[in-house]
Amino acid sequence: MDNFEYIVLRHENPFVPESASVGSELLGAGPRAPGSSGNPGSLELEKMALSKKDKDDLRRDPRTRAIAVPMPLRLHEPVEANLTVSATTTTWGVDAVGAVNSSFDGSNIVVCVLDTGIDPGHAAFNGVDIVQKNFTTEGDNDNHGHGTHCAGTIFGQDVDGLRIGVARNIKKALIGKVLGEGGGSSATLASAINWAAEQGAHVVSMSLGIDFPGFVQQLQGSGMDIRPATSIALEQYRANINLFTQLADFLLARNAFAQGTVVVAASGNESNRPAFEIAAAPPSAGTGIISVGALSEGNAGFGVAGFSNTQCNVSAPGVNIVSAKLGGGLVGMSGTSMATPHVAGVATLWAQKQFSENGQVSGENLAANILASAIRTPLAAGLEMDDVGNGIVQAP
Repeated sequence: MDNFEYIVLRHENPFVPESASVGSELLGAGPRAPGSSGNPGSLELEKMALSKKDKDDLRRDPRTRAIAVPMPLRLHEPVEANLTVSATTTTWGVDAVGAVNSSFDGSNIVVCVLDTGIDPGHAAFNGVDIVQKNFTTEGDNDNHGHGTHCAGTIFGQDVDGLRIGVARNIKKALIGKVLGEGGGSSATLASAINWAAEQGAHVVSMSLGIDFPGFVQQLQGSGMDIRPATSIALEQYRANINLFTQLADFLLARNAFAQGTVVVAASGNESNRPAFEIAAAPPSAGTGIISVGALSEGNAGFGVAGFSNTQCNVSAPGVNIVSAKLGGGLVGMSGTSMATPHVAGVATLWAQKQFSENGQVSGENLAANILASAIRTPLAAGLEMDDVGNGIVQAP
């Protein structure tokens, strides 16, 4: 894989091979992390073309944390859409995660949604300072509806008398548009996560995944045989998991010098239970990222949604979820994409609790709060931990 374009993640003063420095693209000076001397060090992402020698040189540098070829991203498309809106006062998801009974509402917390953008004029977002950054070549706003729906579940105001948002008093939201008609890339996503941390996000929510088959097809399209294409795709799949693991670790560990940032991601909708189950897709598969599975309502307790991928950390309502509709009004959707913003909303409430007690937010403590909040009592009997993680998250 000589002279491929790579994402390089480095800590502190980065070493750049002389032959790679020309034409390299800085993806942004990243968040701060504790350095070996006890002072914060910088984290940098850079995209550059590397020869084999360049890669070898970078790998020997102890400041290099990850090297990966950008892989295509795709949306975790909702399994269903345009469902009948039947709820009257509160969506079942907001109720199931305990937000209705929580004394916290998201005050003083900044949340970021990395998705297809947002419909900033929707009534659900009245009064929220929405900071948008477009990482695509399209217009700034949502053209799909997915990002608008997810944002509504996290911090949406009541619409037509229906409560759709878990954390309804968020005053500032960061919206990174990372997916357009042509999809996106892991390089763009890593840059967007960096941007969110720099802008002070306490919680980052993303309902998207790496497109492994699409990357194989991309390599084949360049004239490569299926066997080396698959092998390279597997290698870079692992490299990208490491990239997001390293990035998440830095965000969680910034406690002594800046507030921590927790990243929540959808596990994916590729399973078809009971016929087969698929493992959680990157970036949610990265260590330090909270991977979310989807639950459905049932007479004997909440069950695992048939599409929900396995090996998640926690779970949340993800079937028949009513939230903000592109252009106004409400719409129902199903998917781990819909479960993830419930967890992000609950994380926001825990962050507010931590901030009210300590004056700052520790990423590591916040992640621990989210995982420890999950319970299994509302779930149907016999569910495996791989399918629901610690259980359904609960608001403080």
